[in-house]
Amino acid sequence: MDRIISTLISIVAAVGGSAGIFIGANKLFDLARSRWDVFGAVAGGLLGFLVGLMMWANNVVAFVEGPIVGAPEPTGFTAVIDFLLMLMVNTIVPTVIAAVGGWFLAKASSDDPEEAAGLQNRRFIIAVATTGLMGLVFGLFYELAMVPAFEPGTTIVWTLVGLALAGGTWALRRSKSSLASMLALGGGLGWLLGTLVAPALGDFKRGMFIGLDSDQMWTILSVTIGFALIGAWIGLKPVPDYEARDGVSTKSRVYIFLAPSLLFIFASLVLPALRTVWLSFLGLDETLPFPERAAGGVDKFVGFDNYAKVFDNPKNFNLDDWTAVFGSMLFWGALVLIALGVVVGIMLGRRRGLSFEASGGSIAPLVLGAFLLMNAVFASFRGTIFNNLWWVVMVVSLATSMGLAIAVLADRAKMENVAKSLIFMPMAISFVGAGIIWRFVYNARDTSQDQTGVLNSIWVALGQLSNSGWPKVLVALILAAIVAALLYLAWRGYKAEAFGITIGAAVAALPLLWILIRLVTIGIGGFIIEDGEVIEQTILVRETSPFNNVFLMIVLIWIQTGFTMVIFSAAIKAVPADLIEASKVDGATESQTFWRVTIPQIAPTIGVVITTLIVLVMKVFDIVKVMTNGNFDTQVLANAMFTTAFTNFNFGEGSALAVLIFLSVLPVMYINIRRMQKEAGH
Repeated sequence: MDRIISTLISIVAAVGGSAGIFIGANKLFDLARSRWDVFGAVAGGLLGFLVGLMMWANNVVAFVEGPIVGAPEPTGFTAVIDFLLMLMVNTIVPTVIAAVGGWFLAKASSDDPEEAAGLQNRRFIIAVATTGLMGLVFGLFYELAMVPAFEPGTTIVWTLVGLALAGGTWALRRSKSSLASMLALGGGLGWLLGTLVAPALGDFKRGMFIGLDSDQMWTILSVTIGFALIGAWIGLKPVPDYEARDGVSTKSRVYIFLAPSLLFIFASLVLPALRTVWLSFLGLDETLPFPERAAGGVDKFVGFDNYAKVFDNPKNFNLDDWTAVFGSMLFWGALVLIALGVVVGIMLGRRRGLSFEASGGSIAPLVLGAFLLMNAVFASFRGTIFNNLWWVVMVVSLATSMGLAIAVLADRAKMENVAKSLIFMPMAISFVGAGIIWRFVYNARDTSQDQTGVLNSIWVALGQLSNSGWPKVLVALILAAIVAALLYLAWRGYKAEAFGITIGAAVAALPLLWILIRLVTIGIGGFIIEDGEVIEQTILVRETSPFNNVFLMIVLIWIQTGFTMVIFSAAIKAVPADLIEASKVDGATESQTFWRVTIPQIAPTIGVVITTLIVLVMKVFDIVKVMTNGNFDTQVLANAMFTTAFTNFNFGEGSALAVLIFLSVLPVMYINIRRMQKEAGH
């Protein structure tokens, strides 16, 4: 009950606080038209409060250090009062300074151009004095453990970089702000970064204001100068007239609506991404004593060494057994299918006066052959990176093709909604839950016990069937009948020049024929024969490399097929019926209508689904974590990143892996965004 109450209180506080901020922001900017001086004071005070709060929360400054009220470790209501008092004291000083400065700055405005020109110098002095005073206060109360070392060379470099960026931005954007104003902003930010962020932090004893050493004096001076330069940027802006003040009130509505989401995105996505990129260039300084080393091995700048380690590690990138591709049955089977598709395409093309006819009979074996070829390659190229690429090929191709096939077959069929609901149901299961379910499916127990895993139960049962009497004969006859029916269908399709049916039936007959031959010769299923005795055997699906990766991919395919089916079903139903009817009137078959009318119409949807799946698969983590934790040669980038950073505490290399995931997803996202922009333009 306590948790429910606390949750409800949190919800009410969050909603009430958000509503209060939203309404307050609108009311504040309403003052820009009527009470510009009040607006300046309130806006300045809020800005000073936020800056002070940010610096205090990050232990940069501390005007007052608790506990203020009660015992050394206050609890309950006393702790709340203690925190509130510290919050007020640590933010009240910059709030008052900024509010007073904002009020005077707002007062120095006029609608008269001549009077406004005379007020420009006054505004400059007020802005520089206000921000410089804030910087002086922050410098005086700077936490000594955070005081940076005195490095003038670093300061100069960062300041020059800031000036160059500001000047370049001004030139490219043709900003309405003056060049001096932009240079003041860039120089101020560069100065603060060069003096407070880039140098190493000191480790000093608190001495209040007596006996300040050079680093402390430099910190006070640098913070004051940096804030004053930012104030110069404000003071150099044109004196606001009524039109400018009205523009502030009007344009603010856009930012009020966008600010919460943009702030959330910036704080939760942009900043962590930038920090991750920075950490990827840091590594361990082995010259430092162990107690002085930074947590996570990020003591010094190492450039691209972490990225080099990723590709130098054979667990991530291994081509030692690449020649095994040519000994794979998948490889040669893929070549046969590709050759078959080429031959059929050429034969069909000659009848229509084309060099190659793209149809179901030619495209299907080509696609299947390419799919098998990629599997043969990834089964031989080992490592985390190739595993990720293998996931992309398998999951994206199968989930897309199966979802499309189901959507087409179920379209306007009886019980369509029931069938689609059942197929879509796995989407309601989390990846962790799905991983646990399929662990039970793949589970293997000792053969002295009954198998609880579905796969091994079937496998052992097939082994028992292979060593049975009449059941084996009966199954062999059924398989032979099915193979004969498929071959007959292929022959009829050939006679009718329906090569799509011919190829499909022949390809479907091949695996069944292989199973039939194995059943009547050496048998299939889980068993071995020793000394004339049949011994049951299970298969260790999750532990047997490299195709244990495929069994893990099946889990994601099982989940995502429902998603692709629903999207494709909606797209197919949106295809204009007139086009379908017109193609049939022109004599097109169902296959030709599908490939030449339906597919082009839903091609944008297929592109969206494929790019969505690629982004999803490149980040796959939960399934691998639950089922194997990356063991047995099943590691993927996301799990390797997690293990490296948070298990081995190597944040540099872990961040490099995270950046690689981001870079692999970025082109796909860019292509998708550009495609949507082009569609919107039409």
